[in-house]
Amino acid sequence: MNGQTHHPPGPRQPPGPHIGAPGAEPAAPRAAGGRHAKPGPAVEHPAPYGPHGTNGTNGTNGSSGGAANGRAPVRPGGFGAHAAVATQPPREIPEGPPPELRFKRRTGLLRGIGELWKARELVRTLAERDLRARYKQAVLGFAWAVLTPVMLMLVFTVVFQRVGDVNKIAESHGAPYPLFSYVGLLGWTFFMAAVTQGANAIVSNGPLLNKVYCPREVFPLATIIVALFDMMIATIVLILLFAVYTKAPAQTTYIAPLFLVIQIEVAMGAALLLSASVVYFRDIRHMLPLLMQMGMFATPVAYGLDQITKDWLVPYVAANPLAAVIDGYRRTMLYGQMPDWKLTGVAALSATLMLLVGYKIFKKLETGIADVA
Repeated sequence: MNGQTHHPPGPRQPPGPHIGAPGAEPAAPRAAGGRHAKPGPAVEHPAPYGPHGTNGTNGTNGSSGGAANGRAPVRPGGFGAHAAVATQPPREIPEGPPPELRFKRRTGLLRGIGELWKARELVRTLAERDLRARYKQAVLGFAWAVLTPVMLMLVFTVVFQRVGDVNKIAESHGAPYPLFSYVGLLGWTFFMAAVTQGANAIVSNGPLLNKVYCPREVFPLATIIVALFDMMIATIVLILLFAVYTKAPAQTTYIAPLFLVIQIEVAMGAALLLSASVVYFRDIRHMLPLLMQMGMFATPVAYGLDQITKDWLVPYVAANPLAAVIDGYRRTMLYGQMPDWKLTGVAALSATLMLLVGYKIFKKLETGIADVA
């Protein structure tokens, strides 16, 4: 009727037991793994802790996992865990690692020389760089290597000829005082330039230390090569002075290179020691010019070794090997005499000892140079 079709009602199903009704089965827990996942074991949730730290009791009916005294076990992250950590005694912090774990650096002389020989091209490159940087934009150029000893020679000639008997001592050996003083200034200016520039070699090359792996001693050694180059240029003025005073070098001049070796040893030992020390003690840079000025007057540059008391000659030469070096230059090139071999031996031994000690200290301090510089 009215265009609607009526279907007869089907058979009614008997009502099932309601959830919670007597005799009803409990609903199965829904599995987390999906429709066909098997239900896992039921998880037991502990009862809430009561006011006395037990499972809802006064400390008599604790759970089976509790302690024997009735206290509940400490849950990770709970208040009891923090209390347990807080009650632990503080652990003593050692002042340093044990001796068997400490780093020990062995510095062998032959090994260091081998590494330095492998880096010889780097030493040459650094020396060439320093020479170009020094004289690149200078108007006088390499003439600056000559001006320092020449100006000091003029000052010594004017002052010491009028004040002391140095001029008479030089003339007694048949040498004009300008030649006498200039020979001494050649050795001293080399030492002063090598030590002054070598002491700042590590600090001035700080940006290069962490970029190039090489023996750190290449930096002060490069400055010694530069100072030696300046000395060779200044030797031209010495030749001109021989020509001006119409005096030829003595026949014993061939022994002079022996004193050059001793002079280089002294400069290398001082440069290595000071270059590593300046990294840790920057005050040495400010003190070094004063030490150089004092050293020039403590060394027989303007005067002769004859004016030192004979009883103090050996300890004086041992403390300052340059004294025997300058005296050896004058004896062999100006006086035509053989050097004092006793003083020369003392100077050679002292210079070698200074080189070994300076190199040893440098290698000991080398490990921390890159971090401090």
